[in-house]
Amino acid sequence: MTRDLDAQLSTVSSAFVQDWLLALQALCGSDQFSSLLARSGIAHGEKAQLGRVTLEQIVRLYQLAAVETGDEMMGLWSRPIRPRALQHLLTSVRESTSLSSALYRFSTFWNLLLDDHRFELVDAKDTTVLRLIAQSDSPPQRFGHMLILKLAHGILSWLARREVALESIAFEFERPAFEEDYAVIFPAPVTFGARATSIHFANATLGPVNTRSTDDLDRFLENAPRDWVFTRSQEHTQSLRVRAYLNQSSWEKAHLAGAAKALNMTPRTLIRKLETDGTSFQAIKDGLRRDIAIRRLQIGDASIEAIAQDVGFASAASFHKAFRRWTGATPSSYRRRHPL
Repeated sequence: MTRDLDAQLSTVSSAFVQDWLLALQALCGSDQFSSLLARSGIAHGEKAQLGRVTLEQIVRLYQLAAVETGDEMMGLWSRPIRPRALQHLLTSVRESTSLSSALYRFSTFWNLLLDDHRFELVDAKDTTVLRLIAQSDSPPQRFGHMLILKLAHGILSWLARREVALESIAFEFERPAFEEDYAVIFPAPVTFGARATSIHFANATLGPVNTRSTDDLDRFLENAPRDWVFTRSQEHTQSLRVRAYLNQSSWEKAHLAGAAKALNMTPRTLIRKLETDGTSFQAIKDGLRRDIAIRRLQIGDASIEAIAQDVGFASAASFHKAFRRWTGATPSSYRRRHPL
């Protein structure tokens, strides 16, 4: 499979988007909120706790909600971000001569709009840090912090016409139970409990920008947030590198020793590195099987037995048991509730 297909197949836990849904629910009336979720295919509430959300569902909800609420950040910040704000931001950064100056324009733009936070740009010896500093004692909006950092990374990658490498990401909130979901979004180590939310770039990666046309800008806006949230990572954590290996292997031959050899390390070293990422080879393998199965259930009419066999289960019964553990639903009920 290609990296684009891997991005298409990827999912995050429902818990990862719950802060966003709560903010959106507070911004909308109950009927509008229910309509947005139904049209995007995202579940909410107790039944969603064990569910999964595809990247395409996130894109769909953003595109619907940003228009219908009149807030391009959909209640994630104390002040609404009015329509066309993103367009004005892109118009500003497009005039930059370097990625460093684009970061400066990015921070200046948001400091005109945000009341509860301000951006600070710190140029250290070898690293440039974009830091989001709270201006009140309100608890951080976890999804909002993720989204605005990823917007900075996505815009720089758009200007560079390549995914800009990241050194690290830090969030001021404590480590959540869904911490592994951040590896799907950020191609860099992520830490929690920091003094401030921040994104770190090596200065060597912040070179000149590539000219972007008005048509390029329009396409970026039309695709939002796909092109800036999911930037087709070139640098992966070990867990995503293992996932890429599994994407290219048959399930019968997908084993730890083969992955270690493909990544030029010993099995013991790979185990240790995956433990550092908070995961294991089997967990990554199960996660990929889950994501492929979810996608197959949503987009086609293949039988559940055929899907079970295609993702490496010896029987449909074993697949049913695993799928219920992953999502809290049976394959057939998931297919009925989450069509594309």
